[in-house]
Amino acid sequence: MEVISEKRVNGKVLRLVKGDITERDVDAIVNAANSHLKHGGGVAGAIVRKGGQVIQQESDRIGYVPVGSAAITTAGSLPCKAVIHAVGPRMGEGDEDNKLRSAVRSALRLATEKGFKSISMPAISSGIFGFPKDRCAQILVGESRSFLKENPDTSLEVVEFCIFDNETLKHFVAEFDKL
Repeated sequence: MEVISEKRVNGKVLRLVKGDITERDVDAIVNAANSHLKHGGGVAGAIVRKGGQVIQQESDRIGYVPVGSAAITTAGSLPCKAVIHAVGPRMGEGDEDNKLRSAVRSALRLATEKGFKSISMPAISSGIFGFPKDRCAQILVGESRSFLKENPDTSLEVVEFCIFDNETLKHFVAEFDKL
């Protein structure tokens, strides 16, 4: 794990790291989930493989989560306390930017409701869902910054973006450089 950049917003930390989100020692990690919470591939598959089937079993009990919303499960054997399953949009379904904004805010609100101090999120929707990586970085960083500014009483002290691949990382670096 490598810290690429840190910026302060309202006394809170926005952090960009390169690494594997399943190894992050934070209160909650965000899973880029689908509406049916079937965690087969990508980040979701890795989370269940490393955290255990309990994550999928709890997800099955939750059932359906609309695009732009989030749900929470335990983390199984992962180092974090919980997994927040944020359902981002698939490219082509319409109104994708607003749906992604809503998914980010839903995850941050849920973390705040649980009193979590730190959260790590991947580049939601930018993998198999086909969302453009540059717009993903812009929306995730922008919405997180706005959330911290608009919610000074949030329990969150660290909002982190954990990016696995170099191509996606360069777009997040560009957004951090604008902060």
